[in-house]
Amino acid sequence: MIEISWMFFIGASLAVILAPGQDMVLVMSRGMSQGAAAGIATGAGVSVGLLCHTLLAALGLGALVAASELAYSLLKYVGAAYLVYLGLRMILSGVTRLNTQRSSQASLARLFYQGAFSNLSNPKIALFYFAFLPQFVPESAQNPTQVIFLLGVTFAVLTFIIKVPVGYFSGTLSNWFRRHPKALAWVYRSSGAVLIGLGARLAIEER
Repeated sequence: MIEISWMFFIGASLAVILAPGQDMVLVMSRGMSQGAAAGIATGAGVSVGLLCHTLLAALGLGALVAASELAYSLLKYVGAAYLVYLGLRMILSGVTRLNTQRSSQASLARLFYQGAFSNLSNPKIALFYFAFLPQFVPESAQNPTQVIFLLGVTFAVLTFIIKVPVGYFSGTLSNWFRRHPKALAWVYRSSGAVLIGLGARLAIEER
């Protein structure tokens, strides 16, 4: 049985997913331009892109985590530093508005492909996976690759669950954020604080 602190993992994942980053803005912009179905198709593509990142992370990280104490320690401290860096950037960004742009009409299949390609081609997501997932691998895990894959799939599913309503209600959501810029800033700061906390936890945690 794989022992994972699911409540903690899901809570941390939702805090990250809800922050309006590149993927969220892409889903909202497509939904605003072409309607709810377009936003949903783009969100589904983003989630599939995350599944591909999951496979790559599981194969690479699983072997690294299991390799040696030195490899684990290096991964832990680099990952912790990167999470803190991301958190500080979010807190200090001063974001108060969403830069959504209207796009030309495209088929749902093409929008799905665009969502997947946008996610896959973003190196920051690969780095985030390498920093985020390993800290939830239990010390007693017999197969780190399996655990990381399960965590990554869960993150992708949570992303889909969040992105689909965002795509569907993108117009309303975007207008609400424009009327309440302080709320957007609060989302960024809260998500940033979560990332800093995760980074600190990872740095002091013993294997």
